[in-house]
Amino acid sequence: MIEETALTKGQVRKLTALRKSLGPAIADEAFAKWLGQRVEAPEADRDAEVISDALWTLVQAGRLSIRRGGYIVRRGRRRVIVEPGEA
Repeated sequence: MIEETALTKGQVRKLTALRKSLGPAIADEAFAKWLGQRVEAPEADRDAEVISDALWTLVQAGRLSIRRGGYIVRRGRRRVIVEPGEA
């Protein structure tokens, strides 16, 4: 039996849809296999966390606004290049 209280909202929806289409016995088995095959998210990049923390303080202070689509940050010769991202 699958403990539904430990699942996310999307996982519960997937399980419910499987139960409706396949029946409870087969759906529980298929869902358990699917849940076991899921790949864990990779650990966050340390440098990305440092940049995020530095910018977040500016955002909270109202000194920085990040537009929709974000920005691309890359390295240049002796400088940092910041370009608008895809919208």
